[in-house]
Amino acid sequence: QVQLVESGGGLVQPGGSLRLSCVVSGIFSINDMGWYRQAPGKQREWVAAITSAGRPNYADSVKGRCSISRDNAMKTVYLQMNSLKSEDTAVYYCYVVDPVGDNYWGQGTQVTVSS
Repeated sequence: QVQLVESGGGLVQPGGSLRLSCVVSGIFSINDMGWYRQAPGKQREWVAAITSAGRPNYADSVKGRCSISRDNAMKTVYLQMNSLKSEDTAVYYCYVVDPVGDNYWGQGTQVTVSS
């Protein structure tokens, strides 16, 4: 059974930083790893992804403020978020894609940016 467990969310002031982590278990091989987010009353929005070769991609809304990385040995993906804004408030979900194209999702971690 594939499991993804996110951590690192919380309450942070505008301009602050957070580092999200997502540990994956129960899967032999992973292609892409990434993050989505969903703010209250809004559709889920893709945030960032990183290929198995380590090539990152970012949504325009977070480009320059976020950095995605992965540890293949630990089957972990990270999202470093800096210069956080109130509009970054959302539940952040990690996901992975296996070699046959199946997607797996975590349960989400809440990020709240507020003074």
